[in-house]
Amino acid sequence: MNQYGVNFRLAIWGESHGAQVGISMDGVPAGLSLSEADFEVDLARRRSGARGTTPRRETDRPMIVSGLYNGHTTGAPLTVVFANENTRSGDYANLERHFRPSHADWVAFRKFGGYNDPRGGGHFSARLTVALVAAGVVAKKMLPEGVRFATRLTEIGGCDDPARFDELLREAAAERDSLGGVVECRVAGVPVGIGEPFFDSVESRVAHLLFSIPAVKGVEFGSGFAGSRLRGSQNNDPILDGEGHTATNHAGGINGGITNGNEVVVRAALKPTPSISRPQETYNLTTDRVEPLEIRGRHDVCVALRGAVVVEAAVAIALADLWRSR
Repeated sequence: MNQYGVNFRLAIWGESHGAQVGISMDGVPAGLSLSEADFEVDLARRRSGARGTTPRRETDRPMIVSGLYNGHTTGAPLTVVFANENTRSGDYANLERHFRPSHADWVAFRKFGGYNDPRGGGHFSARLTVALVAAGVVAKKMLPEGVRFATRLTEIGGCDDPARFDELLREAAAERDSLGGVVECRVAGVPVGIGEPFFDSVESRVAHLLFSIPAVKGVEFGSGFAGSRLRGSQNNDPILDGEGHTATNHAGGINGGITNGNEVVVRAALKPTPSISRPQETYNLTTDRVEPLEIRGRHDVCVALRGAVVVEAAVAIALADLWRSR
């Protein structure tokens, strides 16, 4: 449903154009130093404003409404709320029965009998990822000292040359189209032994959360799909010492579902933004016909631009849950 975790448990809620979105976190240890200012760096990474991001500007000021006293977590559930202040619901009036391609509009309508909130995608909107970012901030505080994250956008529209990213964004915007991208997250300083075999492997728990991010359609660890094209002699990681350091890191820091002390490496592929302004032919329930649809509203040319910090948050949350479960 809308909950995740075993010993660090999340419940996410809200809609894109509702009054607010938020997240409740249970299992946060008491005594962590925390303030609203602690969220700003990561929230700024997600905030719109750069080329290729949505014109919708939200202040994204976190309001901590429970689980905090005198600047420290209390051990009770921690709840963080964000107000939706810049909505234009009228932009979605023509979409309630004329379903956007590659969105959740049609499946939400069918699953919930038409009672779903269609404005801005409702509960399925990437707007809710602001709450995941907040949980990621808390998760990083829960991890052992010395764990460090380095996350970057490695591809846009199939191009891996950052010098061309701006050009590609300009071209897609001019053509009223969108682009996908690949985000890579590297985590150094992860201790040996986090994770379990099979169903609670680091890969399965991290991938579970990554696939909850709207637009994520692919996840790989280490050499990933490229490794499937290598021989074992090329893909194996020789162990160099009693600490488990390896000559290469094709495994992405994980063996048997358990961290091996090397850098954890994970990549997420994000699809092109499906809300594009060029006309598309798609089914209209009202007329029972396939008809042209022009999508209004404010949308990212490339969701991967703001998705990097969301990917990082998901990885941090999964690792924090596994760390608490060890």
